[in-house]
Amino acid sequence: MTDAPITQDVLTIPRKQPEGGKQNIIGLTRVALRDALIAMGTPEKQAKMRVNQIWQWVYFWGVRDFAEMTNLAKGYREQLDAAFIIQLPEMVSKQVSADGTRKYLVRIAGGHEVEVVYIPETDRGTLCISSQVGCTLTCSFCHTGTQKLVRNLTAGEIVGQIMMARDDLGEWPEHGMGTGDQGPRLLSNVVLMGMGEPLYNFDNVRDAMKIAMDNEGIALSRRRITLSTSGVVPEITKCAEEIGCLMAVSFHATTDEVRDKLVPINKRWNIETLLDTLREYPRLSNSERITFEYVMLKDVNDSDADARRLVRLIQGIPAKINLIPFNEWPGSPYQRSDWERIEKFADIIYKAGYASPIRTPRGEDIMAACGQLKSATERERKSRKQIAAETGTA
Repeated sequence: MTDAPITQDVLTIPRKQPEGGKQNIIGLTRVALRDALIAMGTPEKQAKMRVNQIWQWVYFWGVRDFAEMTNLAKGYREQLDAAFIIQLPEMVSKQVSADGTRKYLVRIAGGHEVEVVYIPETDRGTLCISSQVGCTLTCSFCHTGTQKLVRNLTAGEIVGQIMMARDDLGEWPEHGMGTGDQGPRLLSNVVLMGMGEPLYNFDNVRDAMKIAMDNEGIALSRRRITLSTSGVVPEITKCAEEIGCLMAVSFHATTDEVRDKLVPINKRWNIETLLDTLREYPRLSNSERITFEYVMLKDVNDSDADARRLVRLIQGIPAKINLIPFNEWPGSPYQRSDWERIEKFADIIYKAGYASPIRTPRGEDIMAACGQLKSATERERKSRKQIAAETGTA
């Protein structure tokens, strides 16, 4: 087992600037925005104040036009407009499930696409965002894992998904009002559980979440943000130290033999190594507990013995277990565990002293459920190949 630095043969950030070389403000940290404003000609003594003003307009009010930033002088607004752009990822399409779940197909620089899902509930609204185009992990039960990794998303493309969803929900405060004045937030929680492995794109994810958590902007509490990893061990401690959000782990098996097949990253960092690292995470981040995600696969990982072994493995870790009924997708090699089996599994965990909620499948009718995300163009491309193979025209 090695903790050597993680490298990926992926291009990370598109270099081409939009609109004739203008720099996109979305995704710049406060420090980066300050530097950019100084480079534009803003006096250093004024730069911090200008960052605060622009930050509030962009991330609190959701303004996209410098002309609307009325506490800035007209000449300065024109200067900003000449140097910068405020640009979000493009919403290509939106599907709404019978249960109210919304799935967005989002286009980013280079024409690539990712999927974003909004799940409304009575006490909160959760947005599931993506961190990569595709995924390298090839988890065998996950539809996203059948799409090859194209590239990492930039910080702007990640936080831009949150802003795009707030646009669609009409959730930016009216001028002169605070967010709380308009009632409970429709988008109150963010989970990094969409396309990609967030810890393989650490720097961009960190910067995006810092922007989302900034109290003078979107102002999401770190306890309202959950990062889900398949177990990139060297980055877990960095996540605690540099982001501090809640941690979820795609666990899904109780033996290395089974987890090697379901979550191949286990071959690099096995269950013992992963759990040893997680035992330190709650202390480092001051989080209350780790969430273990466990997809229920019929006759694969759903036995009473698996449930009891799971309890033994996580002993000493403040934890809850999210049991996820498998969401089937075309060509998937697995079946969902029977409901009675899931309930029995949950009961064993609950009696051992751990919360074991069974996640209600959401958005299945629009392929928006956990493990089903895959860009529409990739689905279409695969379909064309299948058709060609079946007709002998490949």
